Amino acid sequence: MALPSPFVAGLLCRCPRCGKGPLFNGYLKVAPRCSACDLDLAFADSGDGPAIFVIFLVAPVVVLLALVVGALFNPPPLVHLMLWIPTTIVLSLALLPPFKGVLVALQYRNDAHEGHQ
Repeated sequence: MALPSPFVAGLLCRCPRCGKGPLFNGYLKVAPRCSACDLDLAFADSGDGPAIFVIFLVAPVVVLLALVVGALFNPPPLVHLMLWIPTTIVLSLALLPPFKGVLVALQYRNDAHEGHQ
């Protein structure tokens, strides 16, 4: 059986082996096993990686949008706060699960484990 692309499986938050079963039991809690292929997902530990990638993606986008809006419309600072704080929160929360899914799928594909001494 061919493995699904780790990027497709991750972005869809699906099992890295079969691409069918859900990867998460909740918002970011990895399921103990895949409901479709019974893969033990205990290996999955993406750490802080997804948060870092989301920050590196969301921050420049929001700053660029804020600069464009500021240049075109010159709104007061309170309007900027009302626009960009919710935008940052929504984008960050929306992107965390798919980014975590991709990192878990890449961890499975590359057989990555914690270092042992």
